[in-house]
Amino acid sequence: MSLSRRGLLAAGSAVGALAATAAGTGPAAARPGHGSGHGRVRTGFDRLAADGYRLLKGQKVGVVTNPTGITSDVRHIVDVMHPDARVNLTAVFGPEHGFRGTAQAGGSEGRYDDPATGLPVYDTYLKSGQPLADVFTASGVDTVVFDIQDAGARFYTYIWTLYDCMEAAALAGKRFVVLDRPNPVTGRAALGPVLDPAFATFVGRREISQAHGMTVAELALFFNAEFLAKRPVRLDVVTMSGWRRSDFFDTTGLPWVPPSPNMPTPESALVYSGTCLFEGTNLSEGRGTTRPFELLGAEGIDYRWAAAANALDLPGVAFREAYFAPTFSKFQGRTIGGVQLHVQDREVFDPVRTGIALLVTAKRSWSGFAWRPDNWIDKLTGNTRVRTMIDAGADTDEVVGAWRDDLAAFRAKRKKYLRYGG
Repeated sequence: MSLSRRGLLAAGSAVGALAATAAGTGPAAARPGHGSGHGRVRTGFDRLAADGYRLLKGQKVGVVTNPTGITSDVRHIVDVMHPDARVNLTAVFGPEHGFRGTAQAGGSEGRYDDPATGLPVYDTYLKSGQPLADVFTASGVDTVVFDIQDAGARFYTYIWTLYDCMEAAALAGKRFVVLDRPNPVTGRAALGPVLDPAFATFVGRREISQAHGMTVAELALFFNAEFLAKRPVRLDVVTMSGWRRSDFFDTTGLPWVPPSPNMPTPESALVYSGTCLFEGTNLSEGRGTTRPFELLGAEGIDYRWAAAANALDLPGVAFREAYFAPTFSKFQGRTIGGVQLHVQDREVFDPVRTGIALLVTAKRSWSGFAWRPDNWIDKLTGNTRVRTMIDAGADTDEVVGAWRDDLAAFRAKRKKYLRYGG
C-alpha cells in the first residue's frame, strides 16, 4: 500500500507512527549521543520488508542496486528477496562498478547471470533514454526498484543512474520505487555551484548544487517534478524511519559498505564533494591510497602547500604536509608530496569551500599546477567560472561568492521535496 506518490509506506493502523518517524518526530527518532544509535535508523528496504513487500505485490520486480543494498545484518537485499515467496524478483540491474561491485571506476560488469541466485543481471552503465528503456522492456519487469547508497555529491554517478532509470522507466511504461538510505554527510545544507545545463554529463545531468544535501528518495521526488514533469514516471518512495537531517552516517547504527572502490569510509564521503575537484587537475586526488580524497598531491609539491592552506584558517579542518605513493591512477608507484585533510569539527566543516581553497592555494604555491587538458574541472563544477576565476587570481571568497545567487535559488526550490526533520 502506498500513501500517495509522495510516498510513505504505511501498514494499517501504523500509518501515523510511520509518518511521524519518517519525519523525524516519532519515538524512533529520539536523538542519541554522537556515535550511538545502534539500530536506530531503518532504511527504506527495512520498512518495505517489514511490511511484507505489499508495495510490490503482484508485480514482476527488477532491482537497480550494488553492494550497498544491504540489510542491517549485512545481507544483500537481492539475496534476501530472491527466496521470499512474498516478492517476485526476476531481474537485477547493475550501475557503474557493477551489481556485485567487481569493477573499478569507469567500468561495469556487463550482462550475466548472477551465480548466487541465477537471476539475470543487466548493465545500466552509460545507458540512458530509449536504449535503457529497451533494457527494462527486455527484462520483462513491471516495477523497477532502486536501492543504492549515495555519497551526497552531484558528481557521484549513482544519482544520475537514478535519474536515467526514472526517465527510462517512464519511456518503458514501468513503475518506479525508490528505497531510501541516509545521505552520509547529513542533509542539512546544499553547498557549491549549481550545474549550468551546458555542462551536463554523467557526472552532472541536471541543475543541482555540488553538494545537494538530499537523500536519494528526496532527489527522486525532485527529479520527477522538476526535470521529468513532461513525462513523469509512476513513482513511489519508501522513506526511512529514525533518520534526521543532522545525522552523520556513524550515528545511524547502519553498516557502511563502500559504495565504490574509492569511497572506503564515511570520512571519504565527508570530503569528497570538495576534493574530488582535483580529478580536474594534474594532481592526484588520492586514488590508489588508503585515504582517497583525503590525500592530495603531485611531484614537486612540498610543505608550502599545507602551510598556505592552514594560513586560511578554514573552519573545522587542518592540513598536514604528506608524502605518499599511489598504487594506481595518477603517479602510480612514485612518491609525491602534498597534503592530508584532517577534519576536526565536521559540524562546521564546509567541503566545497575547502576544495576551492585547496585549488587556489595549490595554484599559488606550486608552479607545476595545471588543469586537465580536457577542462574536466568545468564538468565537475558545472561551469567555467571556477576555473577562469582561479586562473585570473581570484581568492576563495570571490570564487564562492560567484555562485551565491544560483545556490540560494536551488535551496528554495529544494525545500518542498525534503521529507525529514532534525
